[in-house]
Amino acid sequence: MLELNSVTRRFGGLTAVDDVSVRFEPGTIVGLIGPNGAGKTTLVNVVTGVTPATTGHVIFDGEDITRRKSYEIARRGVARTYQVVQPYRDLDVLDNVAASVLFAHGERSIRRARAKAGEVLESVKLNDFAHQTASTLTLVMRKRLELAKVIAMDPKVVFLDEVNAGLNSTEIDEALEMIRALAARDLTIILIEHLMKVVVGVCSRVVVLQEGRLIADDTPQNVMQDQNVIGAYLGKKYAVGGKASK
Repeated sequence: MLELNSVTRRFGGLTAVDDVSVRFEPGTIVGLIGPNGAGKTTLVNVVTGVTPATTGHVIFDGEDITRRKSYEIARRGVARTYQVVQPYRDLDVLDNVAASVLFAHGERSIRRARAKAGEVLESVKLNDFAHQTASTLTLVMRKRLELAKVIAMDPKVVFLDEVNAGLNSTEIDEALEMIRALAARDLTIILIEHLMKVVVGVCSRVVVLQEGRLIADDTPQNVMQDQNVIGAYLGKKYAVGGKASK
């Protein structure tokens, strides 16, 4: 579904992503982890067209999208959330999601866009807040709204950036249930995450970056025992069988 071939992104003399090659298959949930400054956000920006690759190629659904504009890539089916959620504060929840429908599908009817938005809100348990102004939502509801805006685009690949940050254990469990439901639709999900218990609980693969380079791509269990990953990110407790509680 999504393939990066020898992707590098430089900013002047700084190499933020360094010769990364990786594939993401349909219907999988893949963790993307690494220390701060490892290049995770830059990699997402490269795929989504915000900061195109300096060298290398990004292939999505058989098409080279390396030089496509970000809005073109989004309409082709690559969506993302942001760690700092930014809803349209003065619109109600329903119209926040309807805006995604109008953008992604070229829908001209606001009535039909709102009908589609209502279905999406039900899937993320926000239908009771459809006519509440987005600025009044709690953090967990804003996170769900961010997810709803992405789902409404009917994407094939989604990057979820720290969707569990700031949530309690119960809210995290509910978020993971929604993520699993999305993957069941054959949607490819790349989860940028710092909570290893989340990565282990929901991901079938984990991709690890350090200083822009790919240092591991394996199952969560194998990654947690990889000495390079332990040294670069997880810490010594994992080398002696510590629990994934970071």
